[in-house]
Amino acid sequence: MSNKEKGSRVERELIKLFTENSWRAARIAGSGVGEDSPCDIIAAKLGKKAHAIECKSSKKQIIYITKSQIEDFILFSSIIGLKPVIATRFNHQGWLFVDPKHLKDTGKYFSMPLKTAQEQGKRFAQFFEN
Repeated sequence: MSNKEKGSRVERELIKLFTENSWRAARIAGSGVGEDSPCDIIAAKLGKKAHAIECKSSKKQIIYITKSQIEDFILFSSIIGLKPVIATRFNHQGWLFVDPKHLKDTGKYFSMPLKTAQEQGKRFAQFFEN
C-alpha cells in the first residue's frame, strides 16, 4: 500500500470518527498535493467551532511536516475562520488532537514527537466536545 493510500485510509477513518460523534466532515480533494488544498479535512457541528484538520500518522515516534505546508494550513484556517488542528495517530496510541502551536521547529520542518502529542494532545471528546 502506498503512502498516499495509507493517508487516504487514515483520513477516511477520521471522517468516520467525526460522523459517529454527530459531526459533519469532508475530505478535501487533492489534499497535500498543492497550494489549492491546504488541509485534509474540514469538520463542523452545529453550535461548535468549525475546524480545519491536518492528519498525520506514523509508525515512528515523530512526525515531520514541511514548514510551507503548516504555514499554508494556518493561513487558510485563518482566512476562512476555522480553528486549525493537527490530528495525529501514532501506532497503538489512537487519535490525539494537537494545536499547531505545539509543533517543534527543526529548521526545514516542523515536528510532532509522540511525547509532545501525548502531553499536549487531547482525545476526540476532550478536544471537540469541550
